[in-house]
Amino acid sequence: MLNFTVGPVMSSESVCNVGSEQVPYFRTPEFSTLMLENERLMLEFAKAPKGSRAVFMTNSSTGSMEASVMNCFTEKDKVLVINGGSFGERFVKLCEIHDIPHEIISLKHGQKLTEEKLYEYGGKGFTGLLVNVDETSTGVLYDVSMLGEFCKKNSLFFVTDCVSSFLADPYNMSECGADVMITGSQKVLACPPGVSIIILAPRAVDRVNNAKVKSMYFDLADCLKNMERGQTPFTPAVGILRQINTRLKEIEALGGSEAEIARVAAQAKDFRLRVSELPVEFVSESPANGVTPLHPINGNAYEIFTKLKDEYGIWICPNGGDMKETIFRVGHIGALTIEDNTILLNALKDLHEKGVF
Repeated sequence: MLNFTVGPVMSSESVCNVGSEQVPYFRTPEFSTLMLENERLMLEFAKAPKGSRAVFMTNSSTGSMEASVMNCFTEKDKVLVINGGSFGERFVKLCEIHDIPHEIISLKHGQKLTEEKLYEYGGKGFTGLLVNVDETSTGVLYDVSMLGEFCKKNSLFFVTDCVSSFLADPYNMSECGADVMITGSQKVLACPPGVSIIILAPRAVDRVNNAKVKSMYFDLADCLKNMERGQTPFTPAVGILRQINTRLKEIEALGGSEAEIARVAAQAKDFRLRVSELPVEFVSESPANGVTPLHPINGNAYEIFTKLKDEYGIWICPNGGDMKETIFRVGHIGALTIEDNTILLNALKDLHEKGVF
């Protein structure tokens, strides 16, 4: 199968080779050294400010979204949530579950957030802001610099879910002033799902260490304490963490974060240029590099997903809810090439010629 989803994605041969090995015991100096190297490279690629720390959570990225909400906010906060799709809605639900007072900036599917709209919420007593930098369900990339400037002017604690945008779109944690960055193993890191990484800037480290969290597993202060020695509080996904190490060093050897972002951008540009010849509409007003959401004119998006999977051996991303039949998504992350784009485009052209859309 050729995989054009946005996670899990195609892994490199070197990452797959590590996955085929026996999983070693992890309470060792060797594994601690590997974990500290993982932290160093993650902080480097995120351009995190001096004094930042990273923790590696054995859970999906939703678990790290929840951990960030639990550890960084309380019922005394007033949080602004950007909700432009399925993952913005997830932050809303987490605030509801944990009784965090919040207000929502609701955006239509594919709609970008403008400065004019954002600043309607300035000076209204907010203490934090939650955003999925790439709203993966609709492929919208929010302007993280604009959001960071808004947070600075209004003294907001700034949490960025970069799960699909990290190493796919330009991101500088120091420059935008983010306090928290979240990403996952199955996106541009192109490893199996199961590990999520939270980067905490110094202000977030202080907040986490002073939080009173009613959780054992999601106590980030405990995670930080253990990470000082390159370990985790509980048994982690050892094999995936070893694969992450291989992948991070692979990215470093190929030119670092800028080179990887440029590669993903080129993959997206090539696909978008050529797919525009087909009867499809682009959904996003501000497209992220990692994914292209498309609306097939006179066609059913889920049927296209099914036919590509069953008849051509190609995975793309379906959508759920009210977008199930109207929008499908094509990912540009992982071990994909321009030649792979050609295979997908030929399959789409064949479906069009058969009258599917």
